[in-house]
This record gives sequence, C-alpha cells and structure tokens, in this order.
Amino acid sequence: MFESIALSKLQLSASNVRKVLSPEADLQLSHDIEARGLLQNLIVSKAKKRGHFDVIAGGRRLRAMTLIVERGAWTKDHEVSCLVINGDEATISETSLAENFQRMAMTPADECRAFQHFIGTDGSIDEVAKRFGQTRRFIEGRLRLAALAEPIFDALAEGKITLDLAKAYASTDNHEKQLRVFQTYGSGGYGYGNTADSIRRAIAQGGVSGKDPMALLVGEDAYVAAGGRIERDLFTDKADDTWSDPEILERLAGEKLETEAKRIAETSGLAWIRPIASTDTWSLRENLHRVTLPTAPLSEEALARIAEIEERQAAIEVEMEGESLSDDAFGEFETESERLAEEHETLSQATPILPPEWKDKVGQILKLSRDGEMVLEPTFYSETPLRLEADEEGNLVPAAPQAPTTGGSDNTPAKRPEAVAPGGKALSARLYDELAVQRRDILAANMLRDPGLALDYAIFAIVDGASSLGTTIGTRRLEDPNVGDLPVTKAREVLAEAQDALDSTWTEHECEVARFDAFRALDDDAKGAWIAYSVAISLQAKPTYDQRQNPMQNRLGQILEIDVAAWWRPTSANFFDGIQKGGLLQLLHDLGGPNLSSRYASAKKPEISVNCEKLCAGQAIVEDDVRDRALTWVPNAMRFLEAGSAGADPLDALGDDDEDDTAPLDGGVGEDGERDASLDGGVGEPGEGAADDELTARLEELEGEDGNDLDDGRESEFSETDGTQAAEHEQLAAA
Repeated sequence: MFESIALSKLQLSASNVRKVLSPEADLQLSHDIEARGLLQNLIVSKAKKRGHFDVIAGGRRLRAMTLIVERGAWTKDHEVSCLVINGDEATISETSLAENFQRMAMTPADECRAFQHFIGTDGSIDEVAKRFGQTRRFIEGRLRLAALAEPIFDALAEGKITLDLAKAYASTDNHEKQLRVFQTYGSGGYGYGNTADSIRRAIAQGGVSGKDPMALLVGEDAYVAAGGRIERDLFTDKADDTWSDPEILERLAGEKLETEAKRIAETSGLAWIRPIASTDTWSLRENLHRVTLPTAPLSEEALARIAEIEERQAAIEVEMEGESLSDDAFGEFETESERLAEEHETLSQATPILPPEWKDKVGQILKLSRDGEMVLEPTFYSETPLRLEADEEGNLVPAAPQAPTTGGSDNTPAKRPEAVAPGGKALSARLYDELAVQRRDILAANMLRDPGLALDYAIFAIVDGASSLGTTIGTRRLEDPNVGDLPVTKAREVLAEAQDALDSTWTEHECEVARFDAFRALDDDAKGAWIAYSVAISLQAKPTYDQRQNPMQNRLGQILEIDVAAWWRPTSANFFDGIQKGGLLQLLHDLGGPNLSSRYASAKKPEISVNCEKLCAGQAIVEDDVRDRALTWVPNAMRFLEAGSAGADPLDALGDDDEDDTAPLDGGVGEDGERDASLDGGVGEPGEGAADDELTARLEELEGEDGNDLDDGRESEFSETDGTQAAEHEQLAAA
C-alpha cells in the first residue's frame, strides 16, 4: 500500500542493510532530488512510535531529503511517496537487501553519453553539474571520455578496458596521441605494461608536469601567453596536467632566473651568481670548489649564558638524584634540562663569516625549490681552491694553495658492512669483487621475472641520467671487476636460458628500420622478455673501485624479495678459502656457539674451510637449529642490505634471535649484546680492550705456530708442541 508521509515522521530502520555512508554522495543526491523531486518511492514499515515509520529501503534518499530541509528548500512536513509493508524483522531485512542488491548502476560509457546529451540540450556545463549535484570538473571529465577516439570509447563501452584506463587515455584530448598509445598498449586489460600510470606516462612523454618546479615558477598565465600548450588531465589533480612545450617553459624559467641572479650579484658584491632551472645543482658544482668559511667567535653574552646553563644543568642533575624527589618534580626538572640543552646547542653554534679577501673570488648557485621558488644555496664556491690561515698577529689572510698530501688519517672511517668478514676483518679486494659479480648475477636472474620493474628501472635510469644507479643503461659498456673465470652458477644458467628463449627473429634484418619494424610487431610478452633481459645484463657488479654496494641495486633486491641463500651457497672455492682462520672460527661460533668453534680450534685452516662448506651445505652432523642457521647464512657482501645499514650495526646478518648461543656476524657484538672491542677494533673500558687485543694477538700467533699458512719445513718445527698449543688455542677461542 502506498502512502504520502511527512519527512518528520520517517526514520532510518535498524534493518536497513546499507551501513557504509558517503556524505559527498548524499549531498549530490540531495541536489538531484531538489531539482527533479523524488523519482523512486521509499519502502517503510510501521515503527513502534505511533504515527512514525521506519525506512527499510531508501536510507540515502532520506538523508538527502533531510539535507534539503536543512538548506531551507523544503519544510520538515514535506510529504513523500512511500510503500508501506508489513512483516517480521527477517522479512524486512530481506526486502532491504533485495532493493539494494538488485540495483544496476549505469556503465561509465552510458554516463558519458547521457551527459553529452544533456549538454547538447541546454549547452551549460554549470547547469548540468548543479542539477546532478556534481562538480564542473566531473562533468568535463565525462565529456572528455565521451570525446575519446572512437576505438577507445568502443573498448570502454564493450568492457575491454576499465574506466581507469579510459581516463588515462583521456588525459589528453589529442586523438592522434590517444590512438598512438592505444595501438601500443591495445585493449588487453591489465596485461604487461598496460596500466593507467604507464599510459599516462606514454601520453605525457616529451612534456612537463604542471607540478614541476619550472612550471610553478613561470605560472600558467605567462606560459600560455608565450604560446605554451597544456594538456588537461581532468581525472587527476590539476598539477598533473602536461605542459606540452618544454622549450617555452625552459626559456621563461631561464629568463626569470638570469634576471634574479644578476640582481643578487650586483647587490651582494660576489664574483658571480650562477642560475640553474632545477632543484639539483650537481652539474654546476662539478668543476667548482666548495669554500669552507671561518666562524665568528662567540660573543661575551653568549659565553656568559652558556656558563649559566652549564651551572644550572649540573645543579639539576644533583636534584634529580635525590631519592625523596616526587615524580612531578622529577618531570619538571627533566623538562627544564631539555629546554636548557636546546638553548645551549643554539648558543654554541658558530656563525660562518665570509672574509673580505674572498668576496670577489667566490659565488653562489641560484636554484629552484620544489615549490618553484628561486633560492640561493647557502654554500659558497670558488673556481680555484681557497683557504685562510692566521698570520703572526692572528689575522686571517689568504693562504697559498696547499699541496695535496698523502698518507693515512687518524680518523679511519668505519668499515662498510658488506666489506666485513666474520670476525670483523675486511674481505680481500679480490674476494669482494668475485662476490659482487655473483651477487649481480643473482639480481639479474631475478629481474627477468618482473618486466614491469625492469621497465620502471630502465626508464628511471634513462631520464635520471645519474652515474650511481647501478646500471649501464645510457652508458657505453659493462665494466666488471677482473676476476677471471668463475664457476657456472644457477643465476648464470637462468640468464643463459632466458637468452636462448628470446624471440630474435627481428635481428635477422640488415636494415635498422626493418629491424625496428619487426621488433614492434612482437607481442607484449616477447617485448617484455627483451626488456627484462636487457636490463638484467646491464647491471653492474659494483659501482666503484672500492668495496661498497649500490643502494639502488639493494632496493631492487628488496622489492624482488630475493632469497640469496636459494641461489648461492658459500664454498671453500668461492668464499671460505679467502677468509682468515680466525674469521672462520668466529663464523662457527656465530652459527653454533663455543662448542662448535672449539671443535675446530686446533685444526688447520684448509680443514676448517672444508667443514664450513659442509656446514653451510647442510651436510654436517649438527643440531637442527644450527643447521637451519647455516643453510640460510650468506656474507653481507652477498646480501641486498637495507638503506642505512652502513651506519647501523652490521652484525645482524644471521637472522637469528637466539642471543644465548649465537653471536651476530662480522664483528662488533658479543653474546651478551655488549660491544666487543676484539671484534671490531674498538677500545672498551680500561683493562677490557687491552685484554681483548692480547687475546686476539695470541690467537693469531698460535694460528701461525699451528702451521697455518706455513711451508712444510717451518711446520715441522712446531710439531712437538702441538698438543700444548692446541689446548691453549682451544681455551682462548672458547673465551
């Protein structure tokens, strides 16, 4: 039975199945109902309160009409048509579900055609937006979709591409660009490379984003006035629009920067101000010398205040040690101490000054911030090296150029985690190079299974152009360390099989144009295989001549979640023979505790190396937990370390949380979690570091006396004392 019921007597039923609310959608619906009235009646049942009704189907329409009343367009007594039904709670809930479940939304293609029809009727986007409770940009977006190139719109209407892909094609209104990209990616759904992001990148190729610092600096009005074109992306933020004429944008940005640089140089008196239309100044800094400025002495007022702060901090420390101090008082003292520490740090910071003697010899770089602001780099640069020294009277005067010095430094940098062997000593350069090549092969073999990642990496390497990306894409040739012939590994076999599986029919053509056309005719899977293989074989084993990993390659390895132990196992030939005896014993201690390491303390290095190989291959008779650790252990040089590992403790490579019987790898932390100076070369408390150093020295002495790395003649000299020295070696190793 249908009835007209006042809004004031309607309330949402607890049996209404729609629980997820959308205030934005409700507001849109309210404007539509206000413009056209209620097009579909509500379904209600009698409420417990006399004269009131529960809405079991139409909750959104009820909330929308309530918004109309709140706006004052309707009164609370406005009557709406309702279908009144009777039944138990189960029947009412089922009715609510059926009403919502059986509803079929319009397809995006139908929406586009409908809005195109309404615009063609009255010609006003704003009026249509108001009538349907939508924004102007939403209506413009649907009209852009309706104006897609015909093959692309047909693919949307037939469900061959998703709405997201259609929006990506509609990021430009240029049908030629749309069809060019559509022919490349086709309508194969979310196959290889066919994502909204990749389509947008392909369409925007050669343009500049609206959020680029240059675009923010120049501004849309000036760019358009100079003849610049903008491709509007109506489906994302306005900053994602593509500015199609980068030459115009670069010229306008350059003019603004040049003008500002000239002004600063004239007012500052510096030798030069060099502008660059970028946030990165590396290209300008390459041939310049960074100038280290002297600092002004602290004022008497600052020194006096620092002395007051230090005196007060000492008094606070005494007060906080009092046993009768309340928690509230302790907290107040702690807060005051932190405030004083911050003030102390601020006052102690020396202010750099530019000596007058250098003012006409130095300059600064004017660059762009990410917000498009012109900013000066605070650092001063010179074209020739500059330094100051104090004369006999203590005055700063220009100093003669300093000759380059050689030799060591007292400030020896910390060892990088990937270059440290078990026991804390550095890997040999040759062994590290061999491991770097094998680790690179593992990354390359895994790159084959993710062409999308390979494509992203390749594009990034090409457009970024930096030399620290871990790939030869964009550079001349691959330069591996000269390590000779290495044994065939699983990774090398996978790479060889991938090469054999490539569709190389296109390479048979002699003309490069014919080869290009033949390559374009390959399907996406074949192209993806070529891309992945090309990126895989471009990977560098190591970025520099010293022992360090490439952070970009580490990140790729983490994304691929590579289990290095499944690809590579340490053997005597590829690892253990290159490690000193003390390091091998430390590894045995790390994996199996003192019982395992003491078992081989008196053995010679070749025997220990063979047993380490068996242990890490799962062939040794050991406890199950020791075998599990050994089967997953690989040196840090083979791992894809997390960002920041170089600054953290490098001894977390075991992946074992049992602190009772294992110690982390590569030196520096003992079984009890405290720093162990004998492992990382550090110095502990008086008496501790010296004892550790003596223990280590005696161990190394015994290793020599034990015959390790000695010729047969010298080895025989120690045969008579082997038993005593072996016992001493075992005791020291266990300690």
